[in-house]
Amino acid sequence: MTLHDPVLLRAAEAPIRLGGLGVRSLASAAATGGMAALVEHPLAPLSLGAPLHTHSREDEFSFILEGCVGVMVGDRVLEARPGDVVSKPRGVPHAFWNATDAPARLVELIVPGGFEGYFAEMAPAIAAEDWGQAAAICARYGIEMDMGSIGTLSARFGLAVPA
Repeated sequence: MTLHDPVLLRAAEAPIRLGGLGVRSLASAAATGGMAALVEHPLAPLSLGAPLHTHSREDEFSFILEGCVGVMVGDRVLEARPGDVVSKPRGVPHAFWNATDAPARLVELIVPGGFEGYFAEMAPAIAAEDWGQAAAICARYGIEMDMGSIGTLSARFGLAVPA
């Protein structure tokens, strides 16, 4: 496949679930010649999408489609609404969550591509509560995850604490 070949995602494809976060791949690194990946994130009401984490290789841009998404980028806390774009540069800790009791949805552009494989690998590790495997996956993808931030973010923003 070349960069200019059309990519079609069938509507019936179910998203991967990571707790309250869904992940549906819209365009993979393979489809973009490695330049980028595009994923859709449906986000359950009052749920954490990701705890504080830092990418060493990727920049992310989140385009809010639906709902209100809370975002922490470095020391800044923002609420993004439909039509807003949030930039999350590599090397800067960030987290995101659904800030309301209604569904939220965003599309994320990840530059360069390749990180989209993280979600498929991480889903079974989280389901099995295999934190050693989860840590190995994070290391392989060059991401530092602050699992201790889950409780802090959940308490601060009134989020459901993952079981």
